[in-house]
Amino acid sequence: MGLLSDIDLVRELRRGPPPRAAALRPRLAALRDEALALVQSEALATPRAIWRFAALDAALDAAPDAARTLRVQGRTLDAPRLIPASGRLTAVACAVCTLGPALERRVALLFAGRRAALAVALDGVGNELLFALSRRTQDRMLAEARRQRLGIAGELCAGDPGLALQAQRTVLELAGAAAIGVELTPALMMHPTKSRSVLQGVGVDLPRQSWSRCGECRSRARCSLVAGAAA
Repeated sequence: MGLLSDIDLVRELRRGPPPRAAALRPRLAALRDEALALVQSEALATPRAIWRFAALDAALDAAPDAARTLRVQGRTLDAPRLIPASGRLTAVACAVCTLGPALERRVALLFAGRRAALAVALDGVGNELLFALSRRTQDRMLAEARRQRLGIAGELCAGDPGLALQAQRTVLELAGAAAIGVELTPALMMHPTKSRSVLQGVGVDLPRQSWSRCGECRSRARCSLVAGAAA
């Protein structure tokens, strides 16, 4: 199990390129700067992440008749996209990231105070921070896998094509999300809302995946987070 905390993501965002919309429109850039300053001055983000490599009950070798459902420590995960075309799947990497509840409360107060433009900008900055935290977490997981001479392939979030929303509970339990204060609502949404879970395959000689969880998203062409990751 790995833990990540006490990192300055605001500084990372300031040093990187802004989202496409902010780069093209000075008003949006000014609002984003104001939102970043608010996050910093009021300590609105408490980035924390936790992850775990959960061993499969039985490793899966790539084969035409291979099982399509993963059995992980007595739990079932219907994630056929993680079954590799070659190599051997031995575990799944389950990770949960959160910024804590303060940012979403501040967004609500801004809306209540009729400062909708800044509220939207602050919510957008929260998404940027969460995306950056998720990338950091996945970098740590990849480093851990390499130390064990393993590979990581694929990336799914509960609710994506290929992983039902109902899998959210299993992913959070396997990752140990309660240790960083992340829980599920009855509607299977994470609380705090600025949280994210990720499921990836871990194994030996895994091929590079040709698919992406963003590939089927209708908003991909205009998504500032995807554009920022590609920059």
